[in-house]
Amino acid sequence: MKQSAHSTLEATTPGRSRPSPNLLVAHLSHFVSLSKDDISFLETLCEKQERVQKAVNLAEEGDAPSRGFAICRGLACRYRDMPDGRRQILTFLMPGDFFGLHAFLMKSIDYSIIAMTPTRLARIEQAQLIEIVEHHPRIVTALWCHTMQEAALLRERVVRLGRGNAHIRVAYLFCEFLWRYRAVGLGEDDTLWMPLTQAEIADTLGLTPVHVNRVLQDFRRDGVITLAQRRLTLHRVDRLQELAQLNQDYLHLTGIPRAGERLLERLAPSQ
Repeated sequence: MKQSAHSTLEATTPGRSRPSPNLLVAHLSHFVSLSKDDISFLETLCEKQERVQKAVNLAEEGDAPSRGFAICRGLACRYRDMPDGRRQILTFLMPGDFFGLHAFLMKSIDYSIIAMTPTRLARIEQAQLIEIVEHHPRIVTALWCHTMQEAALLRERVVRLGRGNAHIRVAYLFCEFLWRYRAVGLGEDDTLWMPLTQAEIADTLGLTPVHVNRVLQDFRRDGVITLAQRRLTLHRVDRLQELAQLNQDYLHLTGIPRAGERLLERLAPSQ
């Protein structure tokens, strides 16, 4: 059941609980070389964090968003509710992900965002977004790249749901989780946190929970994965990648081309 976000947000004081290193910086640095001033600004944005309980909506379809947020810990997702009560999960927001660059450009959003686990986020006010646009061209460029990555995630989802069988879809999802967690320094080797239930995986991949269960049993029996107590170990990443017919290039983690970096250096030197 979805809850109201207003009664469950709790400010936290910066200190030992603050993620280190800053995962927003870790994520955006894959796209663009950030200056010391950029990094300091982003770290300041994430100093004051709010705790959000599981199943709280962070944004609702039809809202006119006036501010953004960065995910510091936990997991959220964009989703749409169907008239018959079913749900389609669109994309996941993981630690280091940013929402709201377009907050003051759209009259309303056509999806909702919900916390899938207890989550910590840093609220980013409209004035701070404007400051990014006016004074931090490297951060703006990195956020553009982040937006392009989000579009690529959706395209890949469309391809897998449109042309992939159940095994391909689950293999693709596990690879994506692994690569995205690795990109911000989370996970241990090929083991990662997987808080999704079989019903939530089904809502993501257009399957039934029973079908998801069968795929997981097949993967376990073949020694491809181990999944216990929300810890997923991918013993055969190569096998899953081959089955899903993709590599992590679609995540655009290698940064902008040199020509773009040279132009950005003229506009905003990195040092």
